[in-house]
Amino acid sequence: MRKLAVLSMFALLFFATFANAQCGSNCLFYGGDFDPNNPNANGLANENDAIVSGNPYGAATFQNFTINDPDWDIDHMFTNNLSGLNPTGAYWEIRQGVSEGNGGTLIASGTGTGSGFSHTATGRTGFGFIEYRDEVNFPSIDLNKGQYWFAVVPQDPNNPNRSFNSNTFGLNSVGSQTSDQQFFDSAFFGANFTNADSQGTFPTFSSGVGGVVTPEPSSLIMLGSGLLAAVGVRRRLSR
Repeated sequence: MRKLAVLSMFALLFFATFANAQCGSNCLFYGGDFDPNNPNANGLANENDAIVSGNPYGAATFQNFTINDPDWDIDHMFTNNLSGLNPTGAYWEIRQGVSEGNGGTLIASGTGTGSGFSHTATGRTGFGFIEYRDEVNFPSIDLNKGQYWFAVVPQDPNNPNRSFNSNTFGLNSVGSQTSDQQFFDSAFFGANFTNADSQGTFPTFSSGVGGVVTPEPSSLIMLGSGLLAAVGVRRRLSR
């Protein structure tokens, strides 16, 4: 019995590690990997640079995610971008109630720089660009059950190059979202929270959210009871 318990724990750790390898640490939502072999592989402008500029961004992609658990405490988000930029920061937003032509309600926003930002190659490429993960970290934000949209836009205002949020068809995805309800906002391109599918085939973006799930008090009680029961079983087995 003890061997079976050890094997089960190993399996759980293995699959958790695999998922995190795709999405990063404490992954709660991930749209999925960019697949350059898919005939509909694409990317949509997600940038603030010398070519596509604006305030607070030149162009932004908004990916949605759904919280089915009572609460999430999120502390980092990222977009995977096919990019020629070398950003030192990224602007980010979280919104609710986004729809066609309507930015909904801004829940939180900020700019990640220094230790609060990272620009890391994913190992994937497409359309002559290297794909980078542009990730922002921030103090924990408590989000209740519901649907949200988020953007993370790399900032490199003096660089005459481009950045495109990779699309995905759900390869290695994590969590829940509504496909074909992503939005594109860019005064530069004359778009005001238009459905991203109007720009091409963009059911989902390769973007992610990380943090922890906050259990309900009843769940904590059950967890405590389970731990006590496990201790009792271990004591009986050790006799």
